Amino acid sequence: MPHVNVKFFPKEVSEEQKRGLAESITAALIEHLGTRDGAVSISLEPVEKDVWNDTVVQPEIAGRPDLLIKRPDYL
Repeated sequence: MPHVNVKFFPKEVSEEQKRGLAESITAALIEHLGTRDGAVSISLEPVEKDVWNDTVVQPEIAGRPDLLIKRPDYL
């Protein structure tokens, strides 16, 4: 605990970028949730633009507004 799943439109992400992203997210979780480095897991999940609304927006954003801590400006 915790696990973070980052969904995004497919694009090339280098190993260096992945490492930097993981380090930044992990640091934020340690600071704000008081967790430890070894307890954090993070995944990157590319989602095609043509299915974004059906697989991300509807079930996870619009369908669960009570869980959002930051709302996108496209809704």
